[in-house]
Amino acid sequence: MRLYAYYDRSGDERFGVLVGGRLLTGSQLEKRGRLHPAIDTHMGLGFQIGFEDDWLGELRRATKRALKAGAPLLDLDQRRPAAALNQIQAGKVVCVGLNYGDHAREGGRATPDRPMLFSKFTNAIVGDGDPVIRPEGTRALDLEVELGVVIGAVTRRVTPDEAPDHVAGYVVLNDVSARDWQGNAAALREGERGDGQWLRAKGSDTFLPMGPVFATADEVDPRAGLALRSWRIPGAGDGPGTPVPMQDGNTADMLYDVPALVSFISRTITLEPGDLIATGTPAGVGVFRDPPVFLEPGDRMRCEIEGIGVVENPIVDWTEDPRPLP
Repeated sequence: MRLYAYYDRSGDERFGVLVGGRLLTGSQLEKRGRLHPAIDTHMGLGFQIGFEDDWLGELRRATKRALKAGAPLLDLDQRRPAAALNQIQAGKVVCVGLNYGDHAREGGRATPDRPMLFSKFTNAIVGDGDPVIRPEGTRALDLEVELGVVIGAVTRRVTPDEAPDHVAGYVVLNDVSARDWQGNAAALREGERGDGQWLRAKGSDTFLPMGPVFATADEVDPRAGLALRSWRIPGAGDGPGTPVPMQDGNTADMLYDVPALVSFISRTITLEPGDLIATGTPAGVGVFRDPPVFLEPGDRMRCEIEGIGVVENPIVDWTEDPRPLP
């Protein structure tokens, strides 16, 4: 199944089911599909994951009942998309660096002999179409398309063979990075240096765009190979707005596949339903191009993963941040 997070006409966040590229809304699932009351499409997808053993089975049965009863399907442009897991629903965000050999090589780095981990906070999550804010003090924003793994059960010290049973599904992520704060030489001016760690560079507000589609674990197979692609779409002041290809990789090329990552992380970090693993990015990022390519306000960035979907976001300077102060 491919589930879809969206805002309904009242502005409330909900989720429904994608059927042939169209949306069977949560209200139709509840009305015509007679959805079990324990599964509340108003609560958001993240609250359902791990709630009961057969929550996906119940969704499948409700979908069949709703379609048989003639429930209408909506075009996706009739509802505003939301992040598949929002800032409240998501748990820990564990990220993996240098997990594609071509990306390690383009940066002149050796491939790691074990997964290299760092983290983001959920404050970084935004949905498709939401602005990504370029913070004060950085001029070197970059994009990274990544497969996101959503954990579906409490996971501690599992083997790679056991790991797939703990994965609920997959989402599209964009690991936005401030390359100057990260310390990449190509992003630094003379005399500058990075932070010495990646917290600001990777974890600032809005630095984790997430698509609206949640593909269940039986829907796609990362080990068989899913294409990952990204584009920079220049702003009006920097060309005609034609998408410029950036990354073009495949999940089959990950150095450590999803079962290996889940197993490695769970040896020391207990994973819980709703936790996310960002599995790394392929070659083609802006900082390692000649000359480097960084994202400017007015640009858009688009990330796509085969079989799952897309997330596309505009870049906005911090002086134009539309979010109200608390």
